[in-house]
Amino acid sequence: MRRGLQILGLGATLAATACQSADAAPREPAGRSETHRAKGRRVQHAVAAPCPKEMAAIGAVCVDRWEAHLVIVEGERTATHPHTKRPPGRQAGREIVARSAPGVFPQAYVSRVEASAACAAAGKRLCTLREWYRACRGSSKGVYPWGTQGESGRCNSGKAHLLSRLFGRDSKRWTLVSHFNSPLLNAEPGFLAKTGAHAGCAADNGTHDMVGNLHEWVSDIVDDQMPSKLPVLEDIVGKIRINRGNAIFMGGFYSTVAEHGEGCTYLTPGHQATYHDYSTGFRCCKAVVAGAP
Repeated sequence: MRRGLQILGLGATLAATACQSADAAPREPAGRSETHRAKGRRVQHAVAAPCPKEMAAIGAVCVDRWEAHLVIVEGERTATHPHTKRPPGRQAGREIVARSAPGVFPQAYVSRVEASAACAAAGKRLCTLREWYRACRGSSKGVYPWGTQGESGRCNSGKAHLLSRLFGRDSKRWTLVSHFNSPLLNAEPGFLAKTGAHAGCAADNGTHDMVGNLHEWVSDIVDDQMPSKLPVLEDIVGKIRINRGNAIFMGGFYSTVAEHGEGCTYLTPGHQATYHDYSTGFRCCKAVVAGAP
C-alpha cells in the first residue's frame, strides 16, 4: 500500500514539473508563428500576415497605404523612376513595378493601362471603385476620411492651377504632350507632396492621401451601375451616356477641391484608359492572404 502511494506521489510530482516547464517555455507572438513538436524537436512555422506591411487590410482586400511610385527593374539593377517623367516604354528585360512607401513623391503622368501593368508586376492589381471608396472613408460615416466636413489644409488640395501659372491663361494653346505632361509641373515646389506629408489626410485604417495630391485610377469603367457604388453628383450622373465605357479616376488632386464631388466621392469620368497627365496617379490592391490571422 505504502509503495503504491509513493508511486502515485512520484507521478503527481512529474506531472507538476512538466506543467511548470511548459509554462516557462517562451511563447511565440500570436499571428506571427506556430510551433509543434516533431520527433522531439520544436518546429516553428511562419504564419503569413493578411497583407504586406505597405498595405492595409480592409475587409477581404489589401490596399496600398500610400500612393504608388515606380521602380525600374533590369536584371540585378533596381532604380526609382523620376516622378516628374512619364513611365518608360516596355522592353525585353525591363520591369516597371509599383511600390508604396511613405516619404516618396508619387508617380503622376501615368495612364490606367500603365498603372494596371505596374500593379500586376508587383503581384497586385488596381482597386475597384467600391474598394477604393471604402478604403478612403475608413470607419467614417461621412465623405471624408475623418468625417462629414472638409477641412482646409488637411489634405494637399485647393492649390492654384499650375498650367495657367506656368504656360499662360490661353488654354487653347495648351497641348497634351508639351503642357499637360510637362515635367515642370510636378517639379514646381509646394504643389505635389511626398506621400504621408499631410499627416491629417488619413483614414483610421492606415491609408493616406486618398483625397488630393494625385487623382487615382480605379479598375471600373463608366456605366449605369456607377451611381450605386458611391454618391455621385447629379451632373456626372447626367453625363454617363456620353462617358459610357471611359475609365475613372478618384479623389481629386492638389489643385481641386470639390468640383466633381466632395472628398472620397470626387470622381472624374471623362477620359479613356490610355489618358495621362500631371495629375493622374494610382495605388494598388490585392486579396488578403487566405487563413491569415
